[in-house]
Amino acid sequence: MSVAGFGGASPAYAIANGQDVKDGAYPFSVKLSAIDIPVLGGGTRDSSCSGGLINSRWVLTAGHCFKDARERRVARPVARKTIATVGRADLNGSAGQEAKVIAVKQSSVADVALAKLDRDITGITPMRLNRTKPKVGQRVRLIGFGLVDGDESDTTDTMQTGQFTITSVGKYVLGMSGRAPRSNTSPCPHDSGGPYFIQDKTGAPVVVGVVSGGPTCPHTGADRSGRIDTVAKWVLGVIGKDGPKPAAVPSRRATASKAPAPKPPSRPRPTAQPVREELPYGLTLPIVVAVSLVAVALMFVLVTARSRRGRRRFRHRRQ
Repeated sequence: MSVAGFGGASPAYAIANGQDVKDGAYPFSVKLSAIDIPVLGGGTRDSSCSGGLINSRWVLTAGHCFKDARERRVARPVARKTIATVGRADLNGSAGQEAKVIAVKQSSVADVALAKLDRDITGITPMRLNRTKPKVGQRVRLIGFGLVDGDESDTTDTMQTGQFTITSVGKYVLGMSGRAPRSNTSPCPHDSGGPYFIQDKTGAPVVVGVVSGGPTCPHTGADRSGRIDTVAKWVLGVIGKDGPKPAAVPSRRATASKAPAPKPPSRPRPTAQPVREELPYGLTLPIVVAVSLVAVALMFVLVTARSRRGRRRFRHRRQ
């Protein structure tokens, strides 16, 4: 919704025809309080938006929550000081944590912005980003710190919640219509950026859209919200990582499986021995050499003996 200024006493309700949220519930909720926003022609004003924590340093909200004096969306804080109150459903209490907004990133396709904080928010589980296409008829929950209706000027000190149904699915915009507590439960000014979310199988919040705009509240029929799954890749590129994933449930088979049996100890390798050159039939080179020498000696003896006999015969014939 619009980001008109506020001041004075606080009404009892916001998110028109919504319900009070007890302190400690939906701790990822954020109220963005902008102090001294420059006004065209001089002077300043105060304003506020709603949002949700998606990382220890980043808040997801609506892009139009950061506009300059000429009503143009800008990628920077526009106020002298913007305070993020995280995890405090009752703004008169002391629960939760506070941090300053030091930087802003704007989506180029959807009314979605990211506000960076000057310190880590600890002990609070952030929302995860929806990554699947929403379906018409799907039920979601909204939280925010907006007005009681469009004719009021004071925001609530108690966070409000209501249930909604998705009525249309565009590429970057979702239609959201009030369902409970009443059919005309609807977001109001300063609910801008408030998260519409579901819960996964572990109960963790998953943000589907953020309040963008709609008719004067309260009303029946649809409001517009910035669709998250189609800009999730851009969001993750800015903040670095998504919120915690659902805890994996170990299978019985994996739990009952036995530990792998220890490997048998390896036998010690034998000490290396000098290599001997082996010959057929188990003979070794020294044996062969010795036999060969004996054979040569015998041949020499036989040849010598024959030679002597021949010389004797030759002499006998000549006589």
